[in-house]
Amino acid sequence: QVQLVESGGGLVQAGNSLRVSCATSGVSFSRYTMGWFRQIPGKEREFVAGIWRISGSTYYADSVKGRFAIFRDNAKNAVYLQMNGLKPEDTAVYYCAASSAGGTDFRSYNYWGQGTQVTVSS
Repeated sequence: QVQLVESGGGLVQAGNSLRVSCATSGVSFSRYTMGWFRQIPGKEREFVAGIWRISGSTYYADSVKGRFAIFRDNAKNAVYLQMNGLKPEDTAVYYCAASSAGGTDFRSYNYWGQGTQVTVSS
């Protein structure tokens, strides 16, 4: 059974940092490109960051480039999102996802976690 479990969300003040984590099980982790998405009520799920399964190359949404960093630990079957310089508009539920194809389209991702709430106060 494939499971992705996010943790580390919370309430932070604008300008501060937060790291969210995603632990996986039941999946050959190193074979999947991993991504982070976020969603606010009434809006479509939005791509945030991705890390390719083989090269480990990363890619980001323009809105977070230079502030957020995604990295993975294949030995621990985990992926992380380090968020620096947080802004109120970063407030959302953050989801990790695994894809055999990769990319920025949420429909390309096969497996999803349940999400973790990140709230940034001004």
